[in-house]
Amino acid sequence: MQYSSMDHFILIICSMIAAFIPRFLPLKFFSTRKIPEWFNEWMKYVPVSLFTALVVRDLFVNTKTYTFVGLEYMAKLLAAIIVIVVAYRSRSMGLSVLFGLVAVAILATFLTV
Repeated sequence: MQYSSMDHFILIICSMIAAFIPRFLPLKFFSTRKIPEWFNEWMKYVPVSLFTALVVRDLFVNTKTYTFVGLEYMAKLLAAIIVIVVAYRSRSMGLSVLFGLVAVAILATFLTV
């Protein structure tokens, strides 16, 4: 089956709507209501917990076999330690990401990942 340019355009528009709705509806719903203080306090921990879950999974769990891995991921582990130190000292997300990318590139060159 051959797809036309109009089919691709419709797919892009539908994808845009599907990505927009989950962002817009909560914004519209919560912009007219007062959010309880306990909810704001609880939400402060959500980004940290999500980030931790993603990082820990990538560092310590082999996603092909879902087993804990050891020293073969040394480059990622060393890069994570570097990022932790840079983030703690600088308090800059951009600088942390930059150092992390450079650290992974350099360490992966010298260590087999």
